[in-house]
Amino acid sequence: MDHHIPRPITEGLRRRDIDVVTAYEDGAAELDDDRLLERASLLGRVLFSQDRDLLVITHHWLITGREFSGLIYAHQLNITIGRAIRDLEMLAQAFDPEDMRNHIEFLPL
Repeated sequence: MDHHIPRPITEGLRRRDIDVVTAYEDGAAELDDDRLLERASLLGRVLFSQDRDLLVITHHWLITGREFSGLIYAHQLNITIGRAIRDLEMLAQAFDPEDMRNHIEFLPL
């Protein structure tokens, strides 16, 4: 989870037994967006963000062939906390990490 994600989303996913690590818990909350995406990829984790700048960076990585572990993006004003939890849970159950490699998924589904 990017460091700007509301805590209720993380808590809701954990209540549903979805394995979640926040940037804060990983000690990565102060990293710039490039380094945060690098860190998530190093850990083999898909990054969830509502930061448009991170979406731009990830898109650039995609078109230049730079590998990343995947990004799920939701605009802050276009999704409720409940919908984010439901959609993220569905993606976590439907996709293996390799399915998300070098892929950007948009929420709401």
